[in-house]
Amino acid sequence: MKIDSKSSLKDFFDSKVQQYNQPSFIKEDPICVPHTFTKKQDIEIAGFFAAIFAWGNRTTIIQKSFELMKLMDNNPHEFCLHHQDQDLKRLVHFKHRTFNATDLLYFISFLQQHYKKYDSLEAAFTIPKEKEMEIRLMRFHEYFFSLEDAPARTRKHIAPPYKGSSCKRLNMFLRWMVRKDKAGVDFGIWQKINASELICPIDLHVARVAKRFVSSPKVRPLKS
Repeated sequence: MKIDSKSSLKDFFDSKVQQYNQPSFIKEDPICVPHTFTKKQDIEIAGFFAAIFAWGNRTTIIQKSFELMKLMDNNPHEFCLHHQDQDLKRLVHFKHRTFNATDLLYFISFLQQHYKKYDSLEAAFTIPKEKEMEIRLMRFHEYFFSLEDAPARTRKHIAPPYKGSSCKRLNMFLRWMVRKDKAGVDFGIWQKINASELICPIDLHVARVAKRFVSSPKVRPLKS
């Protein structure tokens, strides 16, 4: 199926938005994890982990995300801010694919330090004044790994765009937090990033799909 007209292509994508941007879609997507919370910071943390875990089987992604929320007493913001050392012991056996306890403990350490200073995780993406998303993602990477005990192995879970990463999972998380419409799938709880700044990375899978609809897409797939 090839779509050569821009207007026809827009109509096609608009129809897909109508098809999938529905509340009924939530329960089978990782976005269902943050949808179990109402507190802004809980939504951010649950969404952040669900997005980071989002590779592989969706059922497993959702299962492991909820498992982590349970380990944090289903109160992730409170847990990240006020946990004691003994509370962290319950996390040492957590694992999702290549994401293990070492990575998890650093993530929680970062979130604790961040939320001591800021009310929202949005601040981690809006520290630079530049509105170019690639720069925001690079600055976030630098900020996220700015703690002295940042493990080298954990960097693979938040790869920077300057190393060729498409940052698919971070971009998905940003879409969840920024976009807002009447459908209620995305949250729209962040105000400092405009929806027009959001991007959909062209990775190998997206490029393959694009070639089915566009005669000669000029894209260079990036690493995930």
